[in-house]
Amino acid sequence: MATLGLLSDAGRLGLATDLYQLTMAAAYFENGMGRETATFELFVRRLPANRGYLLVAGLEQVVEYLQALRFDDAGIQYLRSLPLFGAVSEAFWDYLREFRFTGDLNAVPEGTVAFPDEPLLQVRGPLIEAQMVETFLLSTLNHQTLIASKAARVVDAAAGKGVIEFGARRAHGFDAAFFGARAAVIAGCAGTSNVLAGQALGVDVYGTAAHSFTMAFPRETEAFQAFHRVFPEHAILLIDTYDTLEGARRAVSLGVPIHGVRLDSGDLATLSRQVREILDAGGQQDAIIVASGELNEDSIVRLTEAGAPIDLYGVGTEMMTSRDAPALGGVYKLVAVDDEHGHRPVRKLSLEKSTYPDAKQLYRQRGADGLFSGDLLALQTEPPPAAEGWEPLLTPVLRGGQLVQELPKLPAIQARAREQRASLPEAVRRLKDPGPYPLAISAEMQRLMASLHPEQ
Repeated sequence: MATLGLLSDAGRLGLATDLYQLTMAAAYFENGMGRETATFELFVRRLPANRGYLLVAGLEQVVEYLQALRFDDAGIQYLRSLPLFGAVSEAFWDYLREFRFTGDLNAVPEGTVAFPDEPLLQVRGPLIEAQMVETFLLSTLNHQTLIASKAARVVDAAAGKGVIEFGARRAHGFDAAFFGARAAVIAGCAGTSNVLAGQALGVDVYGTAAHSFTMAFPRETEAFQAFHRVFPEHAILLIDTYDTLEGARRAVSLGVPIHGVRLDSGDLATLSRQVREILDAGGQQDAIIVASGELNEDSIVRLTEAGAPIDLYGVGTEMMTSRDAPALGGVYKLVAVDDEHGHRPVRKLSLEKSTYPDAKQLYRQRGADGLFSGDLLALQTEPPPAAEGWEPLLTPVLRGGQLVQELPKLPAIQARAREQRASLPEAVRRLKDPGPYPLAISAEMQRLMASLHPEQ
């Protein structure tokens, strides 16, 4: 399920890009450069504030896009109507009609932890094809990796208590809500309030009722009775519409077992303790307490440290928008070109935006304690490190535009994410002021970098 809404028709995917991808494509084509083989890599230059690592997500949607990418007649007609393309030959439009992605894709598996300057994706193919896909690949990986990385922090803060993704209403559109839910579940959330995501992804869905439900009845007790009548085994009653403690007493006064209550405002640490006492005194020892209301990793840590008897956290806006760091600066850069003159590694030398040249392999090593101890960025043509314990992370995904093997299902991605995060050194996983993670550059890479002058 690559896209929703406007992009549900594969024929429109060709226009799901920035204009400059298409102007470059036309310029390459008209100058006879469309068939050179290019290698691009997608990576993140720097981590957002207070992040020690990223959790990679979005590869499945990248693959679906690459395999579905094409231009329909309506899209081509629209492009031809733009004055900018007035001098483009008919042959270019014929090329777009037959356009398919025929290149290769290597990628770090979803659920892998990653760090700055490490290639998450590597695309190799005809120059136009490899260039054309930049915008969609960046928007997909940047978004899902951003949300997965934020959600992982929230899950860590909860210290074993369940976290539910509650953010659909605050997401930047429903596509973002859907794929944000996917990313959050990869990171360890127990489920989502997003019903479409639950159905399509096969994950648990959670929900209670809004304050409006309670307010629609003359009395709070009547609202509780009505909701429990329909959902006798699953009712979680929202008790803070008027007065939280009175709401808890009214929930107990129903005289029937209730699944739980939800607190959505106030001093959650104090209120949760008081509500727990009311529930227990009323014979509702099995009722759970769910907390929500602008929660994030910092507020959840405070609740955890205060010993708040909260069983489940519903986290929405802060997680679904990654409010403290709402954008991830992933980039997609050309690293090599193969043409009639041979193989040509390239690198960008711009101040603060320099890149590492040529196609690479990323290796990761574990220490004697089983934790990750460091990564190595090497040329793809180099032999693997001689020392034991190095794992190559960039794996083949597409060859000639076709899947090498079936992609892992969501449960396997979730399991990988759990194992990867558990293998991080404590300092790197820290929520505040995380420690650095070492990335070494191979000697061969350093020699190649030194040999490339400003004119390449």
